[in-house]
Amino acid sequence: MKIINAWICRITGNSVLPIFGDIIIEDGIIKKIKEKHFSIKEIFRITDDKTGVLNAKAKVITIPLINFHDHLYSRLAKGLPLSGSMDNFHNILKNLWWKVDRALDIDMITASAQLGLLESVKNGTTYIFDHHSSPDSAKGSLKLIADAINEIGLSAVLCFETTDRNGAVSANEGINENKSLFQNYSNKNIKGLLGLHASFTVSDKTLSEASLLVKKYNTGIHVHLCEDKIDREISEKNYNASPVERLVKFDLINEKSILSHGIYLNEDDYEKIANYGSAVALNLDSNMNNSVGLPDFKIIPDEIPILMGTDGMHSSSAKSLKQIFLLYRHMGKSFDESFRFIQKIYFDQIKFVKRFFPDFTGLNSGDLADMVIWDYIPLTPFTKDNFWGHFIYGILESRISDVVKNGKFLMKDFSLLIDEDDYIINIHKEGNRLFNKFKETN
Repeated sequence: MKIINAWICRITGNSVLPIFGDIIIEDGIIKKIKEKHFSIKEIFRITDDKTGVLNAKAKVITIPLINFHDHLYSRLAKGLPLSGSMDNFHNILKNLWWKVDRALDIDMITASAQLGLLESVKNGTTYIFDHHSSPDSAKGSLKLIADAINEIGLSAVLCFETTDRNGAVSANEGINENKSLFQNYSNKNIKGLLGLHASFTVSDKTLSEASLLVKKYNTGIHVHLCEDKIDREISEKNYNASPVERLVKFDLINEKSILSHGIYLNEDDYEKIANYGSAVALNLDSNMNNSVGLPDFKIIPDEIPILMGTDGMHSSSAKSLKQIFLLYRHMGKSFDESFRFIQKIYFDQIKFVKRFFPDFTGLNSGDLADMVIWDYIPLTPFTKDNFWGHFIYGILESRISDVVKNGKFLMKDFSLLIDEDDYIINIHKEGNRLFNKFKETN
């Protein structure tokens, strides 16, 4: 396969170097990159439609996007008949999300995962760190998600949300589902973390059991951390320790751990996190939607990796990257400061994903042929020095036309290369089942 006449945004160290040329792909690997002279007139004169050749016509190719905190189980939860107060975060959890996750059965889990994965492909997000919850259908739930990921052709790091909020038996089922993932479902494209809900819903006994698994399988945790002030308040009241102190006590944070949200972390918390090399995954769209506040960016130490997630609200990692840049500007940061911040996040994400997928592409010869093609043609010079201006104000505002994973097209010319109709028919059926089941519980 060959992609010709593209702006190829190669990763070289902590820089992005756009070059114009062709990519030759063999056996899922970038065999060769042929740099050539850019002439817009010559490109649009070419009518080469040979089999196995895609003329990008000066569109931009980048590395794939990554969603570091997703909830695939949430995708069917739109337009549900709500009841009960939604006036604070705890009530949103109790009256929406904790009802949704308990309503899910195996068919709904599959359909919701399929919908989230299809949306991810369309948005160029081919690496997903998912945080799953279905306490009444825990056993085998991660296999359903793993099967859907393998079928559609993405890569993911999965976990099951372990919590004591539904009792000790349910917490044990969560531990066992994580264990089953580590033992049975992991492969080249599926990895595992130990999933935990927020500290205020997890007992010391469960944290101790989780710690044993983390050590045994040499992995980290994926946890909701200080998303709302209640996490600190209830943890300190019930356990006489902050959420971070509890995680440290049980040796649960390490260089593979993802600590999601982090809105109510203080400088002492960040110092502890930095000492263990864990990453903080920000989810700004969700935070604003839940009215829980935003992280205090200025107190996050530079050495802590910052990742971006969607918290299940959508599948567009591009939207999340643009959002944090604009919020940084809104806070009064200069353009230089804001561009430096987005560059830190961009390269933090690459370094962190390689802790799970060491062969994550840099779009260089010999790398995996994983890439997205944006419907964006740079109409001013496109260089290492001005890449980020194009990225923020052009690339991230554009649609994605093509997605390549392991050397194969998942989407080509804006169309998925799978029979989406069959998926949607099933997803629609299960969405209506969830709606009716949810209605009966209210």
